Amino acid sequence: MNPSSDSRYVDVAYTNGYEFTQGLGYSLPQYPFIAPAELHDKRVGKHPVVIVGGGITGLTLACGLAKLGVPAVLLDEDNTVGVKGASSRGICYTQKSLEIFQRYGIFDRIARKGVEWSVGRTFAGHDEVFSFDLKAQSSFNLSQQPAFINIQQFYIEGYLVERIAELGRDRPGVELRWSSRVTAFEQQGSSALLTIQTPQGSYQIEAQHVIDATGSHTPFHAWLGAELEGKRGDDRWCIADVKFKTTPPTERHTWIEAPFNENRAVWQHLMGDEVWRIDYQMAPNSDPAQVSREDVVRERLQRQFGHDVECDIVWVGPYAYRSQCVRQMRIGRVFFMGDTAKVVSPFGARGGNTGIADADNLAWKLAAVVRGRAPESLLHTYHDERLEAAQRNVQVTNRTARFLRPTEPAAQLFRQAALSLAKKHRFARNMVNTGRMAEANTYTRSPACAGGGVSVQNVTFRWANRQTGVLNTLLDWAEGCLLLLVFGPIRVAELARLRQLASTTAMLRVVQVMDPADKPQALEHVIDDKGHVRRACQATDQRWALVRPDAYLAATGSGIDAALVRQVSCALTLA
Repeated sequence: MNPSSDSRYVDVAYTNGYEFTQGLGYSLPQYPFIAPAELHDKRVGKHPVVIVGGGITGLTLACGLAKLGVPAVLLDEDNTVGVKGASSRGICYTQKSLEIFQRYGIFDRIARKGVEWSVGRTFAGHDEVFSFDLKAQSSFNLSQQPAFINIQQFYIEGYLVERIAELGRDRPGVELRWSSRVTAFEQQGSSALLTIQTPQGSYQIEAQHVIDATGSHTPFHAWLGAELEGKRGDDRWCIADVKFKTTPPTERHTWIEAPFNENRAVWQHLMGDEVWRIDYQMAPNSDPAQVSREDVVRERLQRQFGHDVECDIVWVGPYAYRSQCVRQMRIGRVFFMGDTAKVVSPFGARGGNTGIADADNLAWKLAAVVRGRAPESLLHTYHDERLEAAQRNVQVTNRTARFLRPTEPAAQLFRQAALSLAKKHRFARNMVNTGRMAEANTYTRSPACAGGGVSVQNVTFRWANRQTGVLNTLLDWAEGCLLLLVFGPIRVAELARLRQLASTTAMLRVVQVMDPADKPQALEHVIDDKGHVRRACQATDQRWALVRPDAYLAATGSGIDAALVRQVSCALTLA
């Protein structure tokens, strides 16, 4: 492929559709441009991994690689986190994302700044038609991380930048190169060639693996001829970040038909710094510049909270969503992730959280391949697993979009009937769809987890000294390897087989998981005093569970035998 460039990238890169933003704004950090060696030496640098895009997806991948000691370069065209003029962006982060961030070492910072929540209430007019408490659902209630935390996206990105620097002090690090725009790309036989423009001139680097995390306006789609499926919606929203001086709202509410918004939808979330995110659904033909004017927004706030409401508008901007997904998550040496791979409507918080999961999925696989511990074929499973997740999230959010803005007569009739029934009958409330909240996606198509494919929660256990531990600590100890959890007593012959398997498989660590009354036979052992580890691994009647570095279950089994060996090989695509 010949080197290419795309002028559209320059035009839209910073706006991301928020051209009319107003308000006090957020204070973003500024990172200096540091001239790389390639710029001075006029040579083509060679790197195993190059990440293009320093948003939440690219930085999560960079942090994951840094934690595993894999050298990489991250290129970002800006000199800050967030997006100038539209820095609020995503705010809702799922339990799975929070578990990932706990593994990466930034969860405590997020928890201190953000707002934890689990209860949501939905209204049609003045009538409550749906509610949920995520803590009451088994898919959330075992983990040490909460169901959701609300926090402005740029805070998480900043924490990731700090953590990458911390990790780089005592191991091979990830180099963050700010103010560095990729202007051309050429895919070669054994590498890819990137041309980078900087404030001090341009240079080129070669990479074995390129990760495109530049977002929905990526030039890589055109450079690689990537095909996308989907369409642009006509549903328009005005998003306001508001800090109240008096009479603030008290909890997360959603209105499908808000009397104070011309019977259109409204979302209301509290996030960090005591700032409320309020999303107002607008008319399809509304003018983005007009609906985002401060006087118009204040009038809308007065209708909702009363004429005496006192508040500061921190940020405001319009939003119109697209629903698109690539056909291939990988083309040659380039991997698509985050908004580069798919764009979904914001309902259910499936956008940024999907990108975080993309990054965590690829990080350990890249590390294993770069280190020579797994074959190149392991990287193929990224497409299998994350395309399924992307397609599922597009499907779920499209259903929500049709419910919130039904354009077909049948959809309009269904919504009317669902709301009418839900006001009177509890059984009908599940038909009300304001966004199915994001959970960790299940992998059903992947050859690497044919016997599992579910996310394993960050559950507690006891160490041998009776102190509390969590599953993430065991994954950290495994250092990017598969974690084989063997439940209950282990016979002598089984111990010998496990030792042989561990000694011949560089990507495997073994831990015995005991009941309180059991005696340890393995050097590495923990006590599952509450049965949480078994439950999280769906191994109630199984002898072992094979857990991947991204806390996904690869397989379970009942015998320490050849079937176990086969599952380990499958998880690493060795068979």
